[in-house]
Amino acid sequence: MKSGKAYGFFNCKASKEEIEAELPTIRKLAQTPSQLELSLIEGVRNLKGEIDLIELAKEAETAGIKYVMEATYPTSNNKQTAGELSSILNQAYQSPLYSKGETFEGNIVYKDKGKYIFLG
Repeated sequence: MKSGKAYGFFNCKASKEEIEAELPTIRKLAQTPSQLELSLIEGVRNLKGEIDLIELAKEAETAGIKYVMEATYPTSNNKQTAGELSSILNQAYQSPLYSKGETFEGNIVYKDKGKYIFLG
């Protein structure tokens, strides 16, 4: 079975270093599998991948989105990986990275049957 992949485009006022420092606590609280690999990219234009994904990144950048988190989950599918990434971003919103009452801006996408779809 291939690894599942998903991408979370989101905004956060915290720096990349602050987000990365908080991730171990976020992962523990969200109870995500240890096999879930996360990669935080600052500046969505820095995301590499196929043309459909790059188009989504361009749209996110136009909308003012600052970060993308790439999740890879061996022995899982893309939708399950997106679900785990959703848990991470939901828990991040509950963390000190966000101020009380601050609006969360973000979306999670994964590939299904050759097309990227938003986790609903």
